[in-house]
Amino acid sequence: MKSFYEEDGPYLRATPLTRGPWSEDAQHGGPPLALLGRAIEQAAGDGFVSRITGELLRPIPISSFTVDVEVLRSGRKARLIQATLRHEGTACAKATGLVLLENAVYLPVGLPRPRLKAPAQCEPFDFTFFPNPVGYQSAMEMRIIQGIWGSGAAVAWLRMRVPLVLGEEPSPLQRVLVAADAGNGVSAPLPIEDYAFINPDLTVYVHRRLRGEWVGLDGITRVEPNGVGLAQAELHDEEGPIGRSLQGLLVGVRHDIVRSPKS
Repeated sequence: MKSFYEEDGPYLRATPLTRGPWSEDAQHGGPPLALLGRAIEQAAGDGFVSRITGELLRPIPISSFTVDVEVLRSGRKARLIQATLRHEGTACAKATGLVLLENAVYLPVGLPRPRLKAPAQCEPFDFTFFPNPVGYQSAMEMRIIQGIWGSGAAVAWLRMRVPLVLGEEPSPLQRVLVAADAGNGVSAPLPIEDYAFINPDLTVYVHRRLRGEWVGLDGITRVEPNGVGLAQAELHDEEGPIGRSLQGLLVGVRHDIVRSPKS
């Protein structure tokens, strides 16, 4: 396996590297959302995709998919493009991208750009909480910058080990989306052996393109007794902040909340 997906005629076929931590048969949210981001980028042309809002409509099986794209709003300076991921004709996930016209602007005063500790200076992290040895965790490299995993707040670097689609160089946006959906995992608030904190959505804002391969997540997650939580992260590359992510969370005891893609 050399990628998250492989092209198979009109289909995109998921490999086991897309497998998530909640089910043997379901994908992690990052790869399919990045696949939708890829489709939006292709439709956007030279426009800058500044925001992606993705919704995971159901558990996504490790299978074959089609992606269709629709322009919801057409304009010279701002466009809205929607992409839908379908399995056997049924929508599994969708994403809406806000595409803006870039325009060079003179800024008289440079704003400070805080930088995270470089990846080479950080300790590698092993995703021991994934039940299967082959999955998202084996296709990603993670290094802890600061914090303790499981405390609800941590800072980490993530990097793709394989491309999103076989034979393609991942775009900066694809790298960000694959990593950003792991925000609630980086700042895990509860023991994953006992609890599930599943995100049915992901919103990512970026104000500039990622430079390099590493995506930094400065994350914090809050969960409440009503079974609802929120994960948020400031996104970085090695030169400084690039954006922010938000994930709504469905929280509960693991055996009560985890369902298979067929349920």
